[in-house]
Amino acid sequence: MSEESKKLTDMQEAFLEALVGPARGNIRAAMDAAGYSENTRINEVVGPLREEIIDRSSMLLALNAPKAAHGIIGVLDDPSAMGARNAVSAAREILDRTGLVKREQIQVTGPEGGIFIMPPKKAADDTDDLAE
Repeated sequence: MSEESKKLTDMQEAFLEALVGPARGNIRAAMDAAGYSENTRINEVVGPLREEIIDRSSMLLALNAPKAAHGIIGVLDDPSAMGARNAVSAAREILDRTGLVKREQIQVTGPEGGIFIMPPKKAADDTDDLAE
């Protein structure tokens, strides 16, 4: 945990819990749930909690990674289900953001096998060739 997360007030903690919980990302609803005044500006609450909000959002994505994986697998079972394409797209985004990206391999072949690229010659080598 960062030092800032240790210094959170009860209202800040309640705001963060509501933001990733019942408020579902709605900042004003999370502020209301935490007990902030309606006159409190959003920047006053969000500014000092920026890093903690990012950390908790990252955790929320990580917690939903298994659900995203099951969503993709579910499309294998029923590819004609309504919204299957959207479900796969959303699941892919979540998995990408949690670090579970597909592996891409590139295979390069030529008619004679492989290609070998040599580094350019140094300028000193060029002058030696001219002197001979």
